[in-house]
Amino acid sequence: MNFVFFFALFMSQLVFSQTEKLQEEKELEVVNFNSIKKILVQDGLSEAAKKKEKQVQVLKKEQAKVETGRYLYPTESEIWGFTSEYWLIKNAQILDWDFEKPDYGIDKSFKSILQDLGFYQKKFKILLVNSPNIVRAALPGNEEVILLISVPFIRMLDLSKLEIALLLFEDFVRFDLGYFKKSVMTEKMTKLSGSNFQGGKPDISLIEELLRNYNSQINEKGYTFQQMFEVTKKMDAYLKSNPELWNAYFRLLGKVDRFLKTNVQFKDYIKLYPSPEMQVKWLSPDEKVL
Repeated sequence: MNFVFFFALFMSQLVFSQTEKLQEEKELEVVNFNSIKKILVQDGLSEAAKKKEKQVQVLKKEQAKVETGRYLYPTESEIWGFTSEYWLIKNAQILDWDFEKPDYGIDKSFKSILQDLGFYQKKFKILLVNSPNIVRAALPGNEEVILLISVPFIRMLDLSKLEIALLLFEDFVRFDLGYFKKSVMTEKMTKLSGSNFQGGKPDISLIEELLRNYNSQINEKGYTFQQMFEVTKKMDAYLKSNPELWNAYFRLLGKVDRFLKTNVQFKDYIKLYPSPEMQVKWLSPDEKVL
């Protein structure tokens, strides 16, 4: 009984002494920390910790941006590029652009005209289509223009590389005036491009509406007489600095006009691109051009 009592008393004193010791150790740690704090500062460890904390904050902000970016609609340029490529894929069977063809050298010829007329660093793609259904078109890409032209049309008119390049340049000028985008653009595209849909679902009707407008513009609406007049006058202004190109373009318009008057296969051409005959008259000087 006495042993039990004294054992319990011993254990309680031991625990008490240990508790006192631990408290002293804690106080000693505080003292020790205060004593080495200046050394830590001098060693730059404290400053390094602050820099590390700032880096963590920056990383958190970047991570938040990445997360928010996952819910962003594409930019306007990206939407144009995606929609044009999607339209080309959806109409691949009609256009028949995926076929084996020789290298006509059209890219080099067109680029040469651009550079001769002062258009540098202009991005473009030329897509030859093996179909009479769509003779020509200029579509907006992602920071570029996509130019379409019909191989049957080229062959039936027996167009040279220079003549093809001039037709493409006319499409380039028409595109640069913004007629296609103005006709196809929707309010929804203007509103949503680059915006955030976090917490909701993306509105895919944005692309559907654009595709309908593409079909309407390319296959039905085309361009007005006023727009064609402005394009022709722009071509006149650009080509006057190079008489050889100006005369080639003038002769080309007459060639296209005569062909369309005798070939019913391309009867819809004038509805979409009015009118080569009027273009010749708009360009005709007072004296005869040889």
